[in-house]
Amino acid sequence: MRRVTTVRSGFARAAVRGMCGAALLLGLAACSTLNPTAPHLYTLTPRASVAAGPKADWQLLVETPAAAAGIDTPRIALARSPTSLDYFADVSWADRAPNMVQGLIVQTFEDSGRIVSVGRDTVGLRSDYVLKSELRDFQAEYATPGAAMPDRVHVRLSAKLVAMPRRTIEAGETFEASAPVRGRSFTDVIAAFDQALGQVTGELVGWSLSQRVRPSGS
Repeated sequence: MRRVTTVRSGFARAAVRGMCGAALLLGLAACSTLNPTAPHLYTLTPRASVAAGPKADWQLLVETPAAAAGIDTPRIALARSPTSLDYFADVSWADRAPNMVQGLIVQTFEDSGRIVSVGRDTVGLRSDYVLKSELRDFQAEYATPGAAMPDRVHVRLSAKLVAMPRRTIEAGETFEASAPVRGRSFTDVIAAFDQALGQVTGELVGWSLSQRVRPSGS
């Protein structure tokens, strides 16, 4: 009896050692899966210019722009041809591209000083108008085959100003800009995104504020 017990204890200890070793290997594998090398995060700070003019006496909510799946992502898009879409490695936007663009549109309205009230549609406030938009292009592009770096950044945004609560479209327009990449560093690509998006948001806000709209109920 004593001998049998000793044999079983040996098997038990071996089994425990095996389980512990397997658990350790699984743990290391899990750690390597859950903690990949973090990408470098980037955000945009475009300098949008909006012409001076009268202050709008209506309230506006800005919706998150709709976008195709290839753009609706934190990854930074890169087009090597008109029919392909790729992404830069090891870098990312700090947020999904449409969310980032929405915040910058709101900021441009606020910085203009030409509107009574503006905010994101997610705040749930009542508004006289809603700005709906679609982000159709938001990528760096190669114009020269075989180039080491993309040549330009292309931004295109389609917008509609919708009256509330009737939900009628009061005006619509598309805004588009391309900006050259002026160097061989990735920061030069980000600078081109800043320039192109700044032009688009500036024109969008100026156009919106120039519409002859009226507060709801007036």
